[in-house]
Amino acid sequence: MTNPSVTSVLARVVIAEDEAIIRLDLKEILTSAGYDVVGESGRGDEAVQLVAEHRPDLAILDIKMPGMDGLRAAREITSQYQVAVMLLTAFSQRDLIEEARDAGVAAYLVKPFQARELLPAVAGVLSRARQEWAIAAEESAHPDAAAEDKIATRRVVDEAKAALMDRNDLAENEAFAFIQQTAMQNRARMRDVAQQIVDGTLTP
Repeated sequence: MTNPSVTSVLARVVIAEDEAIIRLDLKEILTSAGYDVVGESGRGDEAVQLVAEHRPDLAILDIKMPGMDGLRAAREITSQYQVAVMLLTAFSQRDLIEEARDAGVAAYLVKPFQARELLPAVAGVLSRARQEWAIAAEESAHPDAAAEDKIATRRVVDEAKAALMDRNDLAENEAFAFIQQTAMQNRARMRDVAQQIVDGTLTP
């Protein structure tokens, strides 16, 4: 799965984990898979600074760190920057999961973890985040659109992805790429393209 000769960077990542051995493992797994680790720290407050400095695609934060805990760091990051956040935790607690969601955390991973768990989780978080960012960018191009429009767009895009995955045997990222590229080529909104797919009037 890993390929040391990967030349195209999959994403830029900041890591914040106060246990040096885990931080080293994370960096090694990610870089060998083609990710660019642009910053690393053992402190939550420094993680926020690193995100501000490097503007990565993803921040991986440990839940318990000196300076600032992972939840507070996540809240600060997601409120200011377009960065996906994944939390690392030694616990799988329901209240923690809900608090993490409120802080804008896209996913969490329970320690200890293996590369075979980390890499698909990272890829999934980035795929979902990029889809969200694309939808948000399209909606922001229509300033008169209400917040409900963004929700409606997301809903119909999700329906269209499911239809493409079912009918055309596409992976989720391929299904979204088809919707996005078709919209760009036709100078249409993703919402309208997605509706045509759901209605069965548009196929790859």
